[in-house]
Amino acid sequence: MARWLILVEVNCTDPDRVNELHEWYEKSHIPDLLKVPGIVRVTRYENVTPGEVRSKFLTLLEAEADDVWQVTTALQEDSAKAEKEGRRTELLQIVAGAVYQQLSTDGAGDQKR
Repeated sequence: MARWLILVEVNCTDPDRVNELHEWYEKSHIPDLLKVPGIVRVTRYENVTPGEVRSKFLTLLEAEADDVWQVTTALQEDSAKAEKEGRRTELLQIVAGAVYQQLSTDGAGDQKR
């Protein structure tokens, strides 16, 4: 089974309410993400680079799946369901995203090419 990283760059639409965004992420969004088949870990980061940056926050979703596109489709479906159920927040602004396949582990250099 292949390992994947799904990167999502986000900003808060209201910098005065960033703590609300963090709380929503921790109490609602991350638990929802971890229910999606194939998602094994969710980790968040804050950009501390001074000056103008594309996004303030980064979410890394680690996935294990033969077909990562099934995982991304399930993520989109879950997001639409959460929005319908009122479990989304207007504070979340998605800036960019990307999907990466793991090539090596532990710096050992075992390549999968």
